[in-house]
Amino acid sequence: MSRLAALLLAVTFAVPALGQPAANPALTNPAGFTAQAPADYKVKFDTSKGAFVIDVKRDWAPRGADRFYNLVRGGFYDNARFFRVITGFMVQFGISGDPKVAAAWRDASIPDDPVKQSNTRGLISFATRGPNTRTTQVFINFADNGRLDAMGFAPFGQVVSGMEIVDALYGGYGEGAPRGAGPEQSRIQGEGNAYLTQAFPKLDYIKTATIVP
Repeated sequence: MSRLAALLLAVTFAVPALGQPAANPALTNPAGFTAQAPADYKVKFDTSKGAFVIDVKRDWAPRGADRFYNLVRGGFYDNARFFRVITGFMVQFGISGDPKVAAAWRDASIPDDPVKQSNTRGLISFATRGPNTRTTQVFINFADNGRLDAMGFAPFGQVVSGMEIVDALYGGYGEGAPRGAGPEQSRIQGEGNAYLTQAFPKLDYIKTATIVP
């Protein structure tokens, strides 16, 4: 496996930072989040750095678009950290802030979609840990990463406004431990956002993610 593929294979979950609001209790039941997404919908991310909007095209990757739609509607991404920001490559997020939610979604994978679009700058795809293992984590490409296409990473949308906000997300910590100085994913899983808040206070985060009317 290439180093590049390894960067995107791990899927981890987290617990909330101290003082964070609790996640939607319904999120502990993934079976209740199976609505079909519209053919085209937009998601606004209000973040600690500003706002950006993603336009999702269901025909690009139907299963991925449906999963993302349900997660956003349920508030899954609210209060999540942008915990892997690798300059010139991508920014990854999608760790739940509630350990009960994390446990519920750990094995709630969806089948792969065929790759119809290339992983170019501004496009968003699900992270995986192998074939048919997409759950909740996604990444936005900072650059043209077309080499990811053959690895099965299927874009389902693209940033249509606020890419300058995505570019500005804090990336000073770099790759996670042990490869770099960033967050250690085993500790994210065990200690969650409390660990990130204390040890990596400069990480930007999502305030809310909402479907644009």
